[in-house]
Amino acid sequence: MKVEIDNGSGFCFGVVTAIESAEQELKKGGPLYCLGDIVHNSLEVERLNAMGLDCIGHEDFNKLHNAKVLLRAHGEPPETYEIAFRNAITIIDATCPVVLRLQKRIKKCYQETRAENAQVVIYGKQGHAEVNGLVGQTEGNAIVIERPEDLDKLNFNRNIYLFSQTTKSLDGFRHIVSLIQERIAPEVIFKYFDTICRQVANRLPNIKQFAARHDWIYFVAGRKSSNGKMLFEECLKANPHTVFISDAEEIKNPLPLHVTSVGVCGATSTPKWLMEKVAAKVREINLRK
Repeated sequence: MKVEIDNGSGFCFGVVTAIESAEQELKKGGPLYCLGDIVHNSLEVERLNAMGLDCIGHEDFNKLHNAKVLLRAHGEPPETYEIAFRNAITIIDATCPVVLRLQKRIKKCYQETRAENAQVVIYGKQGHAEVNGLVGQTEGNAIVIERPEDLDKLNFNRNIYLFSQTTKSLDGFRHIVSLIQERIAPEVIFKYFDTICRQVANRLPNIKQFAARHDWIYFVAGRKSSNGKMLFEECLKANPHTVFISDAEEIKNPLPLHVTSVGVCGATSTPKWLMEKVAAKVREINLRK
């Protein structure tokens, strides 16, 4: 049986940088906290936790004083930095550069359009860490659109400026744009900005091609990964024999005899070592004499 790992899958550069930052700080010794899971993959979180990284929530962060805290690639709202300043917290800022640029663009747009009573809209997942950071740039006033039904939140007689969470689907963003164009009043300004990370967006066509050329696909990602859910759905469209797993231990039974080619791929939050572990388990459990 041929088992291939998708070279295009695995951590994006933003996640790689955040994890390297954590590892470098941990080598220096002393406690290191991370605000939220450093990546939406429980096994990678457990690996770093064993090295000494303590993931905490915002409630615990608010109570910290004189500590060292790493901010993950997703980014944080301005309030987080204000709390850190007040509580003498040293920030190790691993916010992805793509996210950081988007935060600045949204803040600038909000400040420049506030006088015209415009609506700053973000196409993204409600409650997602990155989206929370983006909404924070608008003093909490940005409107989050996750699906077409959410467009009812908008006033189509007021100017609209649309941005996107960096890891959303490009097709999904374009669909939202077209739906707004259909409903917006003729005299109203509607501007949209494609702020989707191309390193993530380019994975879509690549992973679909990868999935289509194998008999069976194991898609490996954390259950909380937004990017993982989106890429898995695309894999499933390209190959109905696609199975979502989070760990090699979930593979229990050999594959049908007609399966001669297996692909292993994953999300931007899936470590390469985990995909290698899955590939090894597939080879072991399907050893045919």
